[in-house]
Amino acid sequence: MSVQDKTGISRRGQAIIGALAGVAVIVILVVVYIVIQAADDDKPAAAPTPAATQPAAQAPAEAPPSQAAPAALDPALQKPPVVEAGKGDVKELKVTTLIEGKGPKLVAGQTVTVNYTGVTYVDGKEFDSSWQNGQPVQFPVGVGQLIKGWDQGLVGVPVGSRVQLDIPADLAYGEKAEGGRPSGDLRFVIDILAAQ
Repeated sequence: MSVQDKTGISRRGQAIIGALAGVAVIVILVVVYIVIQAADDDKPAAAPTPAATQPAAQAPAEAPPSQAAPAALDPALQKPPVVEAGKGDVKELKVTTLIEGKGPKLVAGQTVTVNYTGVTYVDGKEFDSSWQNGQPVQFPVGVGQLIKGWDQGLVGVPVGSRVQLDIPADLAYGEKAEGGRPSGDLRFVIDILAAQ
Protein backbone atom coordinates (compact mmCIF):
# COMPACT_ATOMS: atom_id res chain seq x y z
CA MET A 1 0.00 0.00 0.00
CA SER A 2 1.34 3.41 -0.92
CA VAL A 3 1.48 6.53 1.20
CA GLN A 4 -1.29 8.08 -0.93
CA ASP A 5 -3.60 5.16 -0.16
CA LYS A 6 -3.03 5.52 3.59
CA THR A 7 -3.69 9.26 3.40
CA GLY A 8 -6.89 8.65 1.39
CA ILE A 9 -8.11 6.13 3.95
CA SER A 10 -7.26 8.50 6.79
CA ARG A 11 -9.13 11.39 5.10
CA ARG A 12 -12.10 9.16 4.34
CA GLY A 13 -12.17 8.05 7.97
CA GLN A 14 -12.14 11.65 9.15
CA ALA A 15 -14.91 12.55 6.71
CA ILE A 16 -17.02 9.64 7.93
CA ILE A 17 -16.43 10.58 11.57
CA GLY A 18 -17.33 14.22 10.80
CA ALA A 19 -20.51 13.16 9.01
CA LEU A 20 -21.50 10.88 11.90
CA ALA A 21 -20.86 13.70 14.39
CA GLY A 22 -23.07 16.02 12.32
CA VAL A 23 -25.84 13.44 12.18
CA ALA A 24 -25.53 12.90 15.95
CA VAL A 25 -25.92 16.64 16.60
CA ILE A 26 -29.03 16.76 14.39
CA VAL A 27 -30.52 13.72 16.15
CA ILE A 28 -29.88 15.30 19.55
CA LEU A 29 -31.55 18.56 18.46
CA VAL A 30 -34.58 16.65 17.16
CA VAL A 31 -34.87 14.70 20.43
CA VAL A 32 -34.64 17.90 22.49
CA TYR A 33 -37.35 19.52 20.32
CA ILE A 34 -39.65 16.50 20.74
CA VAL A 35 -39.13 16.46 24.52
CA ILE A 36 -39.95 20.17 24.77
CA GLN A 37 -43.09 19.73 22.65
CA ALA A 38 -44.17 16.74 24.73
CA ALA A 39 -43.73 18.77 27.93
CA ASP A 40 -45.96 21.52 26.49
CA ASP A 41 -48.57 18.90 25.50
CA ASP A 42 -48.64 17.61 29.09
CA LYS A 43 -50.04 20.93 30.32
CA PRO A 44 -53.78 20.65 30.96
CA ALA A 45 -56.00 22.00 28.23
CA ALA A 46 -58.68 24.57 28.90
CA ALA A 47 -61.73 22.78 30.22
CA PRO A 48 -65.07 24.31 29.37
CA THR A 49 -67.43 25.18 32.18
CA PRO A 50 -70.32 22.70 32.31
CA ALA A 51 -73.41 24.02 30.52
CA ALA A 52 -75.50 23.51 33.62
CA THR A 53 -73.55 26.09 35.57
CA GLN A 54 -71.98 28.47 33.09
CA PRO A 55 -72.90 32.16 33.30
CA ALA A 56 -72.22 32.55 29.60
CA ALA A 57 -73.80 31.28 26.43
CA GLN A 58 -70.32 30.11 25.44
CA ALA A 59 -68.10 28.31 27.92
CA PRO A 60 -65.14 30.44 29.02
CA ALA A 61 -61.61 29.13 28.74
CA GLU A 62 -58.85 29.18 31.28
CA ALA A 63 -57.20 32.54 31.25
CA PRO A 64 -53.70 33.25 29.97
CA PRO A 65 -51.80 36.34 31.14
CA SER A 66 -53.32 39.57 29.88
CA GLN A 67 -52.01 42.77 28.39
CA ALA A 68 -54.36 45.11 30.26
CA ALA A 69 -53.93 43.90 33.83
CA PRO A 70 -53.39 46.74 36.29
CA ALA A 71 -49.96 46.90 37.90
CA ALA A 72 -51.31 45.89 41.31
CA LEU A 73 -54.64 44.25 42.00
CA ASP A 74 -56.29 44.73 45.37
CA PRO A 75 -55.18 41.83 47.64
CA ALA A 76 -58.86 41.12 48.41
CA LEU A 77 -59.23 39.81 44.83
CA GLN A 78 -57.01 36.86 45.79
CA LYS A 79 -59.74 35.43 48.02
CA PRO A 80 -63.26 34.32 47.09
CA PRO A 81 -66.01 36.69 48.13
CA VAL A 82 -68.83 35.86 50.51
CA VAL A 83 -72.02 36.19 48.46
CA GLU A 84 -75.32 36.36 50.32
CA ALA A 85 -78.94 36.26 49.23
CA GLY A 86 -80.56 39.50 48.11
CA LYS A 87 -83.49 41.34 49.68
CA GLY A 88 -86.63 42.41 47.88
CA ASP A 89 -87.24 42.06 44.15
CA VAL A 90 -84.81 42.60 41.30
CA LYS A 91 -86.75 44.75 38.84
CA GLU A 92 -83.72 45.86 36.80
CA LEU A 93 -80.00 45.16 36.54
CA LYS A 94 -78.14 46.63 39.50
CA VAL A 95 -74.35 46.98 39.44
CA THR A 96 -72.71 47.57 42.83
CA THR A 97 -68.98 48.29 42.98
CA LEU A 98 -67.46 46.44 45.95
CA ILE A 99 -63.82 47.23 45.08
CA GLU A 100 -62.98 50.03 42.63
CA GLY A 101 -60.29 49.00 40.15
CA LYS A 102 -57.60 51.34 38.87
CA GLY A 103 -57.29 49.83 35.39
CA PRO A 104 -58.89 50.83 32.09
CA LYS A 105 -62.66 50.50 31.73
CA LEU A 106 -63.97 47.45 29.88
CA VAL A 107 -65.10 48.02 26.32
CA ALA A 108 -67.55 45.83 24.39
CA GLY A 109 -65.62 43.25 22.37
CA GLN A 110 -62.72 42.90 24.80
CA THR A 111 -61.79 39.52 26.21
CA VAL A 112 -61.91 39.70 29.99
CA THR A 113 -60.33 37.51 32.63
CA VAL A 114 -62.47 37.10 35.74
CA ASN A 115 -63.17 35.13 38.87
CA TYR A 116 -66.84 34.92 39.79
CA THR A 117 -69.37 33.38 42.14
CA GLY A 118 -73.03 33.04 41.19
CA VAL A 119 -75.91 32.51 43.62
CA THR A 120 -79.68 32.48 43.33
CA TYR A 121 -80.89 35.89 44.52
CA VAL A 122 -83.75 34.68 46.69
CA ASP A 123 -81.82 32.20 48.87
CA GLY A 124 -78.10 32.79 48.20
CA LYS A 125 -77.57 29.20 47.06
CA GLU A 126 -74.32 29.00 45.08
CA PHE A 127 -74.75 27.40 41.66
CA ASP A 128 -71.40 28.21 40.05
CA SER A 129 -67.99 29.61 40.88
CA SER A 130 -64.68 29.86 39.05
CA TRP A 131 -63.03 29.72 42.47
CA GLN A 132 -63.98 26.03 42.75
CA ASN A 133 -61.79 25.25 39.72
CA GLY A 134 -58.90 27.32 41.07
CA GLN A 135 -58.61 29.15 37.74
CA PRO A 136 -60.02 32.43 36.48
CA VAL A 137 -61.99 32.22 33.23
CA GLN A 138 -61.84 34.28 30.07
CA PHE A 139 -64.51 35.33 27.56
CA PRO A 140 -65.56 38.23 25.31
CA VAL A 141 -67.86 40.79 26.91
CA GLY A 142 -70.55 42.97 25.40
CA VAL A 143 -70.98 40.95 22.20
CA GLY A 144 -73.93 38.70 23.04
CA GLN A 145 -72.02 35.59 24.10
CA LEU A 146 -72.93 35.96 27.78
CA ILE A 147 -76.18 36.37 29.61
CA LYS A 148 -77.50 39.89 29.04
CA GLY A 149 -76.91 40.87 32.66
CA TRP A 150 -73.18 40.23 32.30
CA ASP A 151 -72.90 41.92 28.90
CA GLN A 152 -74.73 45.03 30.13
CA GLY A 153 -73.28 45.09 33.65
CA LEU A 154 -69.59 44.62 32.91
CA VAL A 155 -68.99 47.08 30.06
CA GLY A 156 -67.54 50.25 31.59
CA VAL A 157 -66.25 48.55 34.76
CA PRO A 158 -62.54 49.28 35.42
CA VAL A 159 -60.07 46.38 35.40
CA GLY A 160 -59.15 45.48 38.98
CA SER A 161 -62.72 45.92 40.25
CA ARG A 162 -64.96 43.57 42.18
CA VAL A 163 -68.60 44.15 41.28
CA GLN A 164 -71.87 42.63 42.36
CA LEU A 165 -74.48 42.16 39.64
CA ASP A 166 -78.09 41.69 40.74
CA ILE A 167 -79.70 40.36 37.56
CA PRO A 168 -83.43 40.00 36.92
CA ALA A 169 -84.51 36.70 35.39
CA ASP A 170 -85.18 38.25 31.97
CA LEU A 171 -81.49 39.28 31.74
CA ALA A 172 -80.30 35.89 33.04
CA TYR A 173 -81.65 32.43 32.13
CA GLY A 174 -85.35 33.22 32.65
CA GLU A 175 -87.98 32.20 35.19
CA LYS A 176 -88.00 28.58 34.00
CA ALA A 177 -84.46 27.90 32.83
CA GLU A 178 -83.67 24.63 31.10
CA GLY A 179 -80.62 22.40 31.03
CA GLY A 180 -79.88 22.61 34.74
CA ARG A 181 -79.31 26.37 34.64
CA PRO A 182 -80.58 28.42 37.57
CA SER A 183 -84.02 30.01 37.25
CA GLY A 184 -85.15 33.40 38.47
CA ASP A 185 -83.16 36.40 39.64
CA LEU A 186 -79.43 35.88 40.12
CA ARG A 187 -76.57 37.55 41.97
CA PHE A 188 -72.98 37.36 40.79
CA VAL A 189 -69.86 38.79 42.39
CA ILE A 190 -67.25 39.21 39.67
CA ASP A 191 -63.58 40.16 39.94
CA ILE A 192 -62.26 41.82 36.75
CA LEU A 193 -58.63 40.67 36.70
CA ALA A 194 -57.58 41.66 33.17
CA ALA A 195 -58.81 42.62 29.71
CA GLN A 196 -57.36 42.53 26.21
